[in-house]
Amino acid sequence: MKIAELRNKTQEELKQELLNVRKEQFNLRMQKKMGQLPKSHLIRKTKKDLARIKTIMNEKRLIEKV
Repeated sequence: MKIAELRNKTQEELKQELLNVRKEQFNLRMQKKMGQLPKSHLIRKTKKDLARIKTIMNEKRLIEKV
């Protein structure tokens, strides 16, 4: 997920994206515990995506306050 794409989204779209990535992260963790995760790098990718989304949401929240 690109930062430029996230910056163009609204706060509601970012919330929905955050929810989707959290669900994906949960599913990947369950697959890992069951021993069915062939691409373990996806866990790290989703973790970074979550951080990016939260950062952009916080930036937008701070801009609105000013």
